[in-house]
Amino acid sequence: MPDDFSFEAAPFNELGATERTQLHELATLAQYAPGEAILLPHGASQPCLWVLHSGHVQQEEQGHMHVLGTGESFSWRAILTGHNQASVTALDEVQAWQLPTEALRQLLAHNARFSARVFSEVAGHLADDEEMDQHRELLSLMLVRVRDAYLQKPFYVDGQLDLVSVCRLMSGQKTGNALVRDVQHGVERIGMFTTTDLRDALLQPTPPAQLPVREVARFDLVTVAPDAELFDALLIMLRHRVHRVLVKDGGSIVGVLSQLDLMSFMSNHSHLITLQVEQARSVAELQVAALQVEDTIKLLQRGGMRIELISRLVSELNGQIFARLWALVAPPELVQNSCLLVLGSEGRSEQILKTDQDNALLLRDGFEHAQLEEITQQFSAALLGFGYPPCPGHIMVTNPMWCQSLGAFRQTIGQWLYADNPEGKMNLAIFMDARAVAGDATLLQNARDFALNRAIGSNTFISRMASAIDQFPEPGSAWWQRLPLLHSRESETFDLKKIGTFPVVHGARALALEYRLESLGTVERLQALENLHVLPAALVRDLVETLHMLMTLKLRNNLRQRALGQAISNQVELSSLGTLDRDQLTDALAIIRQFKQFLRLHFRLEG
Repeated sequence: MPDDFSFEAAPFNELGATERTQLHELATLAQYAPGEAILLPHGASQPCLWVLHSGHVQQEEQGHMHVLGTGESFSWRAILTGHNQASVTALDEVQAWQLPTEALRQLLAHNARFSARVFSEVAGHLADDEEMDQHRELLSLMLVRVRDAYLQKPFYVDGQLDLVSVCRLMSGQKTGNALVRDVQHGVERIGMFTTTDLRDALLQPTPPAQLPVREVARFDLVTVAPDAELFDALLIMLRHRVHRVLVKDGGSIVGVLSQLDLMSFMSNHSHLITLQVEQARSVAELQVAALQVEDTIKLLQRGGMRIELISRLVSELNGQIFARLWALVAPPELVQNSCLLVLGSEGRSEQILKTDQDNALLLRDGFEHAQLEEITQQFSAALLGFGYPPCPGHIMVTNPMWCQSLGAFRQTIGQWLYADNPEGKMNLAIFMDARAVAGDATLLQNARDFALNRAIGSNTFISRMASAIDQFPEPGSAWWQRLPLLHSRESETFDLKKIGTFPVVHGARALALEYRLESLGTVERLQALENLHVLPAALVRDLVETLHMLMTLKLRNNLRQRALGQAISNQVELSSLGTLDRDQLTDALAIIRQFKQFLRLHFRLEG
C-alpha cells in the first residue's frame, strides 16, 4: 500500500504495527470512471471494503442515499452480514483502496478496539438512516433462533495432537477454533482450542511441537440450545465474558456460535458497551460506557423490544459495570475477601433506568481493611457520577449496617427476624432480593441460607412481612370508576410502584421466602409458585402480564420525564395516558386486588 494511505483515520488507527503491515500487503488501488457502477446489490462476488482515496461516489441502500468523499468507506455492513443491499456509483473520477473481506474479518475477530470502532461506525450510520425503523429491523433479529444464525460446523482434533499439527489443520480448514476430543480419568470430554489459546501457549516453556493441545484447550465450555433466541445467546456471552458458545441439541453438538458472527447478525449496540467496560482502565473511562446505557434503553424501547428483554439486558450491563467499578476502586485483596451485592429491583433484574443506589458489601470473617470506608465512599461517589443517585433509605455500602462481616451480618439478620421492629421485615425483604456481582458469591449464599433456615419456622414473621402489601392505601372506589373516563383536563397522578408493582413484587417475595425459593426475579418466583401449586396458573399468567404492563408504562413515563427535564419518579399523570392505557391499568389494578386478597387469606392477615 503506498505511503499516502493514512492509518491515522478511524478505525484503522486502532491497528498495531503488524496488522498494518499485513493490510499494507493485501490492499490494492482501483480506478473508476464517472457513472461506473462500483457495487451492485446482491452481487455474486463477496464484497471487499472500499476506502475512497479521491473522488466522490453515491451510495443507495434501502431507500437512503448518501454522497461519500475522500477518506470515507463503504460496504462494512455487507462484510459483517455477508449480504449486500447497496448500490454504489462513481460521480467523478474515483480512486479507492480495496481491502479484502477475509483480512478485515480476522482483524475484527482479534482486535477488540478495532472491532468496537467499526461497529460504532456502523451503528452511527444505522441511526442516521431512519433510526427507529432500522433498529426495529435489528431488534427483530434478536428473537431469531440460534439455529437460524450462522453456526460454524464442528471441527474436531484429538487431544493428544501437538499444537503445530493442530494449527496446520486449522489453517487448512480456515477456522480460528477447533473442538478437542479428549479422555480424562476414563471419561470423554470436549474442549475448545482457539488462536487466543495459542498466544498463551507460546509463553509456556514446552515447544509447541511437543505440547499436546489438551494442555492448553479449555474444557469449561458454555453451551446454548439451538432453539434459544439469539438474545439469550447474547446474554450468555455477556454474562460469561466469552466470545464463543457451543450449540448443543441434547447431547449432540450442532456447531459453534461466535461473538463476531452474532454481532454481524444483530449489530447490537450493547456489545460496544461491554467492550468499553472490559477495557476501561479508569473510573472516567468506565463512566463513558455507563452513561451510554440509557441511550441503548431508548433505542430498545422505541424499537419495540419487550420490556422483560430490556430489563434482562440492562441488568447484565449494569452488573458488569458495577463489577468493573469495584475492581477499579478496591484492591485485589478486598475484592477476593468480600462480596459486592446489588439489592431491590436491581437484584431482581427489574430495574431499567437508573433510580437509586441499592447495594451492600459482605466481608469474610476475620478480614479487615484499613481504607474500607474511603473505598466505599469512592465507589458510591463514582456511581453518582454514573447517574445513580443515593438511596433515600441509605441502603448502600457506605452505611455500616450494609457493610459488615458475614458473622456480624448474620446477627443483624437475627435481629430483623426476632426483634419487634417494623423496619426489620422490610430490611430482610430487601436482602432476599440480593444478587452478587463481584467477589466471593459464597458469602452471599451463606447469609442467604442462614436467613432462609431461620425464617422457615417463623410463620409469624413471614406474615408480618407479607402484611406490607397493605401499607400503601388504594385509591377510593370513585377514582376506580372514573379512571377509564378521565379527560385530559383532569390533573391526577398515580404511583406505579406503591399501588402497582409493589404488591405483586412483595407478595411474590413473601411466598418465595415461605417456600424457600432461590429465584430472585418476580416472574421466576411466580412461575415457581405455580409449579408448586401454590398459585393457580391463570392468576400467575395475569400477574406476569400485569407486571410487564406496569414496567412498560413506568419506562415510557420515565423517558417522558427525562425528555421534559423532570426528575424520574413513579408518579404518572393519568391525563398523559391514552384510552387503551387507562383500560389496561384498570384491569391491572383489579388483578392486583385479587392477588392481595389471596395473600390476606394465605397469611391470615385479616381477622
